[in-house]
Amino acid sequence: MADKYYHTEESVAEYIRLSKDVNSQQLIDKLNPFLPPSSLLLELGTGPGTDWTILSKNYQVTGSDLSKVFLERLQKLHPQETFLCMDAVTLEVDTNFDGIYSNKVLHHLKDDELSTSVQRQSEILHPNGIVCHSFWKGEDSEEFKGMFVNYHTMEAVKNFFEAHFETLHISLYQEFDPEDSIVYIGKKRNN
Repeated sequence: MADKYYHTEESVAEYIRLSKDVNSQQLIDKLNPFLPPSSLLLELGTGPGTDWTILSKNYQVTGSDLSKVFLERLQKLHPQETFLCMDAVTLEVDTNFDGIYSNKVLHHLKDDELSTSVQRQSEILHPNGIVCHSFWKGEDSEEFKGMFVNYHTMEAVKNFFEAHFETLHISLYQEFDPEDSIVYIGKKRNN
């Protein structure tokens, strides 16, 4: 993730202000039937901690982000919790997890980076581990506020995961506009 948007106090404050009304409960509700309560869950791109707070009600969540500004903020708010400075491509961590979750994070990766991330996710998951990721629906990429945004179709998302994950659920949902988003849930293939 080469962009710098989330790496200044000003941009983080702007992001928090712009996303304050986004409620990810509907997305997390799609994950809950597939991942048992108290599972070890890694959240990629924890950001301001909105999803982390909801996820923490059911799971043992380790938050992560590449933005030190977000991480410092999260650690101050939740000093007893674990937050890692981590790139969503390389996922350099010594722990294994039961699940990995991200909400509109992996769309910042170019196609080759996403493929690397998916493979690495399968490596750090326990057998039968679950992934739950959301993406913006579309077919192109663009720069938005200096950030790379890679849009995907449902078929493209399935193709990225199919070598390492069995698809359990994939569907469109609305974040802002009807069917503007894709949720993918998969189970690690134990080859």
